[in-house]
Amino acid sequence: MTVIALLKELIAIDSVNPSLVPGGAGEAEIAQRIAAELRSFGAAVEVQEAAPGRVNVIGVLEAKTPGRSLMLCGHSDTVGVEGMTAPFDPVERDGKLYGRGAQDMKGGVAAILAASRTIAEKNLLRGGKLVIAMVADEEHASIGAEHLVKSMRCDAAIICEPTDLAVGVGHKGFEWVDVETHGVAAHGSRPDEGVDAIVMMGRVLAGIEALDQRLASAPPHPLLGRPSVHASLIHGGRELSTYPDRCTLSIERRTVDGEREGILLDEVREIIASLDAEARLTFTRRPYITPESCELLQLLPGPRTALSFWTDAAIFGSAGIPTVVYGPGGAGLHGVEEYVRIDDVLTCRDVLIDLALRMTHAR
Repeated sequence: MTVIALLKELIAIDSVNPSLVPGGAGEAEIAQRIAAELRSFGAAVEVQEAAPGRVNVIGVLEAKTPGRSLMLCGHSDTVGVEGMTAPFDPVERDGKLYGRGAQDMKGGVAAILAASRTIAEKNLLRGGKLVIAMVADEEHASIGAEHLVKSMRCDAAIICEPTDLAVGVGHKGFEWVDVETHGVAAHGSRPDEGVDAIVMMGRVLAGIEALDQRLASAPPHPLLGRPSVHASLIHGGRELSTYPDRCTLSIERRTVDGEREGILLDEVREIIASLDAEARLTFTRRPYITPESCELLQLLPGPRTALSFWTDAAIFGSAGIPTVVYGPGGAGLHGVEEYVRIDDVLTCRDVLIDLALRMTHAR
């Protein structure tokens, strides 16, 4: 089976993350297909359940001669498909392959599996160990990667997220904070009795806008660029004829290396200090920069770049596994028309073969 035929099979499997979309299919079915592919070329396979129904698949190819270990990693989940007409019906057109997950990141997954098959079938691994890891839940909370690093260590890792074949050497982190403003419910005809929680939240929104402007005007990080903050979700009110006694706002901030963890919560608390409101940090992920000592930086072709999106590289890096990001390009990440460039998938496969052989040679 060619790499593109495999990619079409993977796109055709619904693996929408159920933590993002209630009722989403999750990773169980696609994990079975990946495990079957790994077994078909002789990899030792382990299937891990990171949480009920949330499945990691790990394959291992090991040479008889000792050497270094390299992890090739991808995630098998996708975001939702609202607005798409045929998300699981892959269509090839003008050198591009369309479908949900084509770019993010089943193109990279297919390249990893095809490279691993070539290495196994041609007995190319001269030494060391090649680990093929397909993890769950990257699109939400990365429970798959967190579960994996509890038991797995490698000398280096490459995550095949879409980078347009550039070498991703860093990305921002992010933090999520929820704010709730407290008003007083009252009949809409009795303004002296009511306090409008939604209007109060407007002051918070103005503060968020001012904060983002300050972040934009400060000197940017030399690699990661500027931090940013935006309002993501807002809810409030009961009905048209009632003063709202409650309004909630979810805020996201993108962080850069050197900023302290929990910075958004402190910034929001400063904004709401004079209001009847409360804030809480709901989730945080740290930024990541590949250490210059990582050998993959010398072995991978292509320009270096920082990524605009967060990846599991930060989890592997925190666990002591130097990691870079490298994968095929395309367009439509999380959009209604997503595609991956077919030539990029083929190039990624070939680069991974060469990289694995050079990285895992005998000590």
